Amino acid sequence: MDLTKSKTMVKLAVAALEDKKAEDVKIIDITEVSVLADYFVIASGMNKNQVQALVDNVEETLGKAGYHSRQVEGYQSANWILLDYGDIIVHVFDAENRLFYDLERIWRDGKFITADELS
Repeated sequence: MDLTKSKTMVKLAVAALEDKKAEDVKIIDITEVSVLADYFVIASGMNKNQVQALVDNVEETLGKAGYHSRQVEGYQSANWILLDYGDIIVHVFDAENRLFYDLERIWRDGKFITADELS
């Protein structure tokens, strides 16, 4: 497990999300509670087009840095798009589905951190 790589990926993903005006970006460190990944990044968009634009920007930004998603789920419907980068998983929701699935509650055993804490 290369936490330096994971942290770099999270910082890039958060910057890409913020660049496209993502709402309520959260980072959850799940290294202590799951073997799925090191970090979850969760963000919201206002509508289908913004959700897709957020995801496109994350993929482009991480791709330029040499990181490519293993799997993308939900792109067409764009109510919850999951980008699996192995060490990090990026979840981009529309507002309604973010409330419904409430990943922050489900993963509350993880540690909520800010991008500044990744340095």
